Amino acid sequence: MDAVFDENSPCYGNVVFIFRQQIQPWHPSSTLAHEAGLAILRMTDSDPREFWRFSAILFMRQKNFFDISVVKETRNATYRRLAEVGAESIEVDPEEMYALLKVPERPGKDGELNIGNQVTGDVKLITKMGRRTGVHVTPTVLLDGVEATEISSGWTKGQWLEWLEKNCST
Repeated sequence: MDAVFDENSPCYGNVVFIFRQQIQPWHPSSTLAHEAGLAILRMTDSDPREFWRFSAILFMRQKNFFDISVVKETRNATYRRLAEVGAESIEVDPEEMYALLKVPERPGKDGELNIGNQVTGDVKLITKMGRRTGVHVTPTVLLDGVEATEISSGWTKGQWLEWLEKNCST
């Protein structure tokens, strides 16, 4: 987000972008992709630059992780492919990333069957944050704490910049 506005923009120096992950449960693989982002944050000590590098590559390859693209593979197989994206984008150890993401194939020590993975707690946290702020779809944009309902996921960069410029000058 470094060069979104030039120095002549009313937004320059006046806008703070806060990105929060929001899983779309109607796309089951969305959970897996978000978990991969959370794993990157864990592996890089929450360095947002590394998260954005990973996310940029993942966005370019997003169709490889859409519902139709993952329907015939196991969850752990999708995690393995996401770990490879991590290795390519920011050079994390794919085995270390996969270890954070994989779901055990055997019950837990007390016979637990819904074990999750090592970022399940992080998923619960981001889900609670979204619920508390009334976020249900993506993108959800809040301007000064109020939802901007006119925002659409189909907007172009030009539409975003126009909206931002208009709302920075008020």
